[in-house]
Amino acid sequence: MFEWLTEHQTLLTWLSVISLITFVGSLVALPWLVSMIPEDYFLHNRRNPTQMKQQHAVIRLCLLLGKNLLGLLLLFGGLLMLFLPGQGLLTIAVGLLLLDYPGKYNLERRIVAKKSVLQGLNWLRAKANHPPLKVDHR
Repeated sequence: MFEWLTEHQTLLTWLSVISLITFVGSLVALPWLVSMIPEDYFLHNRRNPTQMKQQHAVIRLCLLLGKNLLGLLLLFGGLLMLFLPGQGLLTIAVGLLLLDYPGKYNLERRIVAKKSVLQGLNWLRAKANHPPLKVDHR
C-alpha cells in the first residue's frame, strides 16, 4: 500500500491543493453569491429576465460564458466537497443557480424549498446582512 502512495505522491499533492483551493474559494465566494440573489427570486411562477439581456451581444456572451464556467466550477467543487471538507450541498445549489439549462428555475425552486437548504442559504444571507429568501411553499 505504501508503494502506491509513494508512486502517486504528486497526484495526491495536487488533489490536496485543489481540495484546499476549492474549500477556501467556496468559503469566500458562497456568501457573496448567495447575498446577490434577490429576496423574492423564488416567489414568481416564471423567472424574470435579467438586465444582462439588454446589454451588447458580445458583453452578454462573455458574461454568460463566465457565469456558466463559474457555475460548472462550483458544481464540480460541490460534488468533491460531498467527500472532502467543505459546504458541498450549498456549493452545488449555488452552482446550479449560476448555470443555464432547461427547467432550471423549477429545479431551483424545489431545491430551495427543502428546509435544510433554505436555512443554509438564509444563514449565509444573514451573515452578509441581507434579508432571508422568501419561498412559496405551495
